[in-house]
Amino acid sequence: MGRLTLTKLRKMKRQGEKIAMLTAYDASFAALLEAAGVEVLLVGDSLGMVLQGQESTLPVTMDDMVYHCRNVARGSQRAFMLADMPFMSYATPIQAADNAARLMREGGVQMVKFEGGRLLAETVEYLTARGIPVCAHLGLLPQSVHRMGGYRVQGRGETSAQQIHDDAMILQEAGADMLILECVPARLGNEITDVLKIPVISCGAGPYCDGQVLVLYDMLGISRGKPPSFSHNFLEGTNNIPDAIQAYVSAVKKKEFPPLELSY
Repeated sequence: MGRLTLTKLRKMKRQGEKIAMLTAYDASFAALLEAAGVEVLLVGDSLGMVLQGQESTLPVTMDDMVYHCRNVARGSQRAFMLADMPFMSYATPIQAADNAARLMREGGVQMVKFEGGRLLAETVEYLTARGIPVCAHLGLLPQSVHRMGGYRVQGRGETSAQQIHDDAMILQEAGADMLILECVPARLGNEITDVLKIPVISCGAGPYCDGQVLVLYDMLGISRGKPPSFSHNFLEGTNNIPDAIQAYVSAVKKKEFPPLELSY
């Protein structure tokens, strides 16, 4: 049967079928997520915080990412696999291509993701011209948390919202095949989703995007500290972890998650 493809994800967008995505870091959870119907497994650099106990994603290395990608690949057969490129692993197009190739060749992923706007258009174009699918990431950029002054909602002002909108268009034109929007108002998420041809995934960007993604540990209510305000503990009210994952997938598919009260 093989893994889900970008062609299928694009078709889901056209047909209005919501895409369910969750982070995954190991083979056991990868198998559970896939069995529950999660279409996209994101091997996120969030592992630095939820697995390693770091204060941010910045200490995560390429070796860390390759290791966890391999584990997730062993535990799944059908889900589409996407991986974060860690902090400063894509400072130049050539460096980005070398590191993306590692994630695909050694880690077994089908797409790489990195954070940033129009300044990365050249890098997106460089990678996609060489057969490396790219997921862009706009809005809140966790790898830029120190520059942004903390984990804050982005795009609330007219100027900021227009810049994110324009960056999304520029990155799609450069060749990006997917976009994750993090911590932006639902109205902006809706506008960008409507104008882009590529799938747009919400991470706190409201209910109107083509799909949803949460950090697995947030979705299970087991992350350290206070969870994001847009998240929900799906383990509450269910008997076990597989049921909680299925509840998340069902809520995304039925357009019940996120409700507007969990949006900005």
